[in-house]
Amino acid sequence: MKILKTLALFLLITTFSCKESGKEKPSYLPESIGAFNSLTIVIENSLWNGQVGDKLREHFAAPALGLTPEQAKFTITQIPPSVFSGTVKNTRSVVFVQKDTISRGHMKKDLYAIPQQIAVFKGRNNKELIENIDKNAEDFIVKFKALELKESQNRFLKSLNKTKVFEEEFGVSLNIPSVYKLGRKEKNFVWFDRPILNGTMNIIAYSVPMNTFKSDSTFVGDIIKMRDSIGKLYIPGTEVPGKVTYMITERAFAPYVFPTEIGSKKAAEVKGIWEIKNYPMAGPFLTYIINDKENNRKLVLEGFAFAPSAEKRDYMFELEAILKTVRF
Repeated sequence: MKILKTLALFLLITTFSCKESGKEKPSYLPESIGAFNSLTIVIENSLWNGQVGDKLREHFAAPALGLTPEQAKFTITQIPPSVFSGTVKNTRSVVFVQKDTISRGHMKKDLYAIPQQIAVFKGRNNKELIENIDKNAEDFIVKFKALELKESQNRFLKSLNKTKVFEEEFGVSLNIPSVYKLGRKEKNFVWFDRPILNGTMNIIAYSVPMNTFKSDSTFVGDIIKMRDSIGKLYIPGTEVPGKVTYMITERAFAPYVFPTEIGSKKAAEVKGIWEIKNYPMAGPFLTYIINDKENNRKLVLEGFAFAPSAEKRDYMFELEAILKTVRF
């Protein structure tokens, strides 16, 4: 009896101490699974094959910007709720759609695994489900992408290139995986690349004066001129007798430009297609033009891929994840 009283007192003290400290030991959750840029949509087959499924595909399988050939934002796998069990619940990015007595759309985090995001759409009928998808899908896509980027960046840390060239040349750090090697270094220009199947992935960096872009009305045209001038100086194409070849911006399609923030500084994000002047080569590029007022310059970080006839979404995703690790 005395032992039982002592044990009860110990448990009471332990419980009180945990509450006082405001800390409770979290329950164990397994590590999430899934390929990057993949999405599991849990929905009844009848809904998936109708208007609700069409609306989901409209948002989550929309074409990613600046890619040739065209490719969806996410690789989607649809399963009915009865299959969503066991290790399938550990999928990193999930969309759950269900008819219910309530109507809402919300996001749940780390429910079955870590890290994990589950977007939930509920409605009393198809109309409410579609309304909730329209209302919340784009915000959820941003959160899914942020999770994917963070997970990718965490994996970079396992094997990083130890180079100090970015610190030495530009005063910034960049987490570059060890598979990328320094290909060229000039005054105010650095180029890293890595081999992939039948091609390469590339990262370049340089700076331009703070006043390089004079007007919003000519901003896109000025970006093209800047990229073309750097290509002419540093990025030659295949040798062709009697012709000059170098990287330029694809003329048929104007690049997409968005305001953003990177390295805690305001920046412009540019997505488009590069090509080689006087030679049939092309591919996607992603450029960040960062306002570095402290150093009276704009720092330009760019990733571009060359992978003929291959889907390039995941290549560009990796390059984006790397560029977004920049720290001043």
